[in-house]
Amino acid sequence: MSKVSYLKLDAEPKRDNGAAARYKKAAFKGTRIILLTFFLAGALLPLYWVIVTSLKGGREIYTFPIRYWPQFLTFENYSYLFKISNFQVYFRNSVLVSFFASTGALLISMLSGYALSRFRAKRIRMAFLLAMYFTQIIPAYMIMTPLYTFLARLGLSDNLLSLTVIYTGMMIAFSSIMGSGFFALIPVSMEEAAQIDGCNRIQALFQIIIPLVLPGLAAIFSFSFVNIWNELFLAVMLMSSDQNMTVPVALNSFISKAGVSWGVLSAGIVVSLLPTLVVFAVAQKYIVIGLTEGAVKE
Repeated sequence: MSKVSYLKLDAEPKRDNGAAARYKKAAFKGTRIILLTFFLAGALLPLYWVIVTSLKGGREIYTFPIRYWPQFLTFENYSYLFKISNFQVYFRNSVLVSFFASTGALLISMLSGYALSRFRAKRIRMAFLLAMYFTQIIPAYMIMTPLYTFLARLGLSDNLLSLTVIYTGMMIAFSSIMGSGFFALIPVSMEEAAQIDGCNRIQALFQIIIPLVLPGLAAIFSFSFVNIWNELFLAVMLMSSDQNMTVPVALNSFISKAGVSWGVLSAGIVVSLLPTLVVFAVAQKYIVIGLTEGAVKE
């Protein structure tokens, strides 16, 4: 057999291996696309159905067979939401409480996270971190009764300021843990260089370190804002008057023993999604950084 024949025999298996590898790669890519498509459809279908329901009239919501698009578009649910149910007051309350509580938690956790990241004694640092982790696993309903009793005796049970302070305290541990990871990414040598140039420790923190961790602080604020915006149990327990209700409490009020106002409830859900969508749209890249680089660094 000639040398050319040997070369052809050697080339054929390599050609088959290359085709098999390309087939496996294409099959993997196709499977991934199919799975992601099903996941996306499952995620968007509830949102689509809520929007469609908010645009239907009262009778059309209960028609059978089900209509997947309104026969007659109507905005009567949104009109009822703002003209009769006073939803704009609840929306304003939620925006104010969420913004100021998130800002307060961010300011406090900015300092505590920096202190945690600069602890030289690892045992003490780990003790603080474990204590903060422990506060995150305590169910909120365990502290509801003593918290309500305490606030009621002080006359603060139906007060937006007290709700803001409580939410601030709830988010400090999470924000501090996340913030310490961001500050740990900044080398201590940068602070030392700033101090050599004449800055004290506070000036080095605010003029050098904090500008470098602004993306991380934005991610912390975003997570805090969304968590506070969606909180229901404490707001239901503490807020009794109509003018102090937040959005989750207002949405919960559309569900009663007499039935569920599906159209108005869906319209309220659509409106309540807007602030969180705006926050995540603005801080999307910072949130990704927070998930990938905000872990606690030893």
